[in-house]
Amino acid sequence: MTAETTERKGNLSTALNLAAQFLGPDPAKAIEQAREILRVVPQQPQATLILASALRRTGDLGGALGELEAFVKRHPQAVQAWLELGLVLAAQGATRKSIAALLQATKLDPSRSEAWQALAEQYLLIGNDAGANAATAQQLRSATKDPVLLEAASALCDNKLAVAERILKDFLKTKPTNVAAIRMLAEVAARLGRYGDAETLLARCLALAPRFTVARHNYAVVLNRQNKSQEALAQVEMLLREDPDKPAYRALKGAAFGQIGEYGKAIACYESVLKTHPNQPRAWLSYGHALKAVGRQRDCIAAYRKTIELAPTLGEAYFSLANLKTFRFAADDTRTMQALAAREGLSGEDRYHLEFSLGKAFEDQGAYGEAFAHYQAGNALRRKTIAYDPDETDDHVRRCVALFTPDFLAAHAGQGNQAADPIFIIGMPRAGSTLIEQILASHSQVEGTMELPDIIAIARRLSGRKSRLKPSDYPEILATLSPAELATLGGEYLERTRIQRKLGRPFFIDKMPNNFLHVGLIHLILPKARIIDARRHPLGCCFSVFKQHFARGQVFSYDQVELGRYYADYVALMAHFDAVLPRRMHRVYYERMVEDPEREVRALLDYCGLPFEEECLHFYRNRRAVRTASSEQVRQPIFREGVEQWRNFEPWLGPLKSALGAVLQEYPDP
Repeated sequence: MTAETTERKGNLSTALNLAAQFLGPDPAKAIEQAREILRVVPQQPQATLILASALRRTGDLGGALGELEAFVKRHPQAVQAWLELGLVLAAQGATRKSIAALLQATKLDPSRSEAWQALAEQYLLIGNDAGANAATAQQLRSATKDPVLLEAASALCDNKLAVAERILKDFLKTKPTNVAAIRMLAEVAARLGRYGDAETLLARCLALAPRFTVARHNYAVVLNRQNKSQEALAQVEMLLREDPDKPAYRALKGAAFGQIGEYGKAIACYESVLKTHPNQPRAWLSYGHALKAVGRQRDCIAAYRKTIELAPTLGEAYFSLANLKTFRFAADDTRTMQALAAREGLSGEDRYHLEFSLGKAFEDQGAYGEAFAHYQAGNALRRKTIAYDPDETDDHVRRCVALFTPDFLAAHAGQGNQAADPIFIIGMPRAGSTLIEQILASHSQVEGTMELPDIIAIARRLSGRKSRLKPSDYPEILATLSPAELATLGGEYLERTRIQRKLGRPFFIDKMPNNFLHVGLIHLILPKARIIDARRHPLGCCFSVFKQHFARGQVFSYDQVELGRYYADYVALMAHFDAVLPRRMHRVYYERMVEDPEREVRALLDYCGLPFEEECLHFYRNRRAVRTASSEQVRQPIFREGVEQWRNFEPWLGPLKSALGAVLQEYPDP
């Protein structure tokens, strides 16, 4: 090698290093430097990749794409080129093409952590949660060289969560500040649904490494899943300061706004994502949900249709149409759903969403046997994915009956926070609670919010329960609380729910139906709150629940026997509180509300201490946002057709009838 050649190579190396150094702080300067190198050495591989990366960073996606598409043809084994191509396509919103490029990068080099992370983000955008989880596990494995963490990451990849958890906990005993291990353990906790544990771990992770962006994104997601949306928004804002154009961050911001009832802001977030990334089916789906809440049904349907166009196998999009209740599928829709449901390799989640949707389609056609078969299939698939023990509900009811005796309640009379702001609507789902809420929210002194998670969150914290294996301290722990502590809990509830109150009205509604399990807690901490029990015929209510797929919660609802037992437990607990707290609750029977709305509305307002207002009878004119499955139904006058719909399915409800037992025969006797 001549001295001249050596010098030329040295100069090229120096120039390439300089261009690479400019990539982060000054990509425009990197473009200038890379082009100067390419003028002297055309198609120089490293300079071309620096140029493409710099073009992407300055927003010239077309220029970057042109460079990379030509490059991978010349160098099909170049991992970095496929990674850059995937990032450019992601920035353009070409999600599926981006996934293909990133998969090629990971195939060529399975240790490329950045490629796995980008792949996980793209999978989330198209709703492939399983793919995202797998890519995240691979990213964790590729990001570490420690053999113990590699073993834990391998267990995560294989979804052996218990194994991964044991390895990581043992590892952290000796290396408690290892942020990679902490984040991996948080991933395990999140997959197991232990979001509180995941939150604690990720907070620790960020305290040790504030610039750990991936962990911060995980933290924001976990906070939002626990309905800590204000805290989630604060984390998202930090992420957006670093990367304001990232669609995943903007979509998460929209979801957090939706959780606190800021639907206008949520819609604006989704529209900003779709303006730059119009081919994201998950963004269209979330956009549709927000439009549904504010009553823009035509736009909502169009958003769901666009989701299906972009992701034809996404069962949740079809179910979202079915869940409008007033929507009817066309014959072509039904045939398409049938073909999809029969397809091999379809995910379980897509399949059960399609089964519930087909149930609705055939019910609307009057083909009740076929409809029930689909409802049954959807429930059976969903039941396999959840952990529920009906004996635990039985046990909770028994313990509440034992604790909340007349003597116990008399000893605690006058304690708790004395605010009268909340109106709780409790009972079974699909029992008419949204109708009652809409009636009350049409009164000038009452604000409707949504199904608030805050009473359940307080009860969960009081339980002291960290796993299903540990017995709960709740409700017995309530007997140990002082008057000051009970008042503090009432104040905590009022503070937690303040974000939901937008109108400045003196009363607000919390319509979480499952709060019936916590009537005793509500009475102790908020003794002046109103409690309304929404009740519906056992078969009418339970079958309406059975044919409804719930996004989360209501884990008792996917088996006829478990559903019947839950309803019977609900009736038993309410009967106990009727006995020990006479006239504390007001019961609204759905059938009576349908039969004589004015009489029932007047009685409801009297119980709440509110003067009669005519607008409460015209609740369907109220344009407030509604998030529940009944959102479209309560925008119409009361109709009687739904009262007896369950009779069309009575031949198949034998297990439910048996489980209900005497509760069915004695209805409406409370």
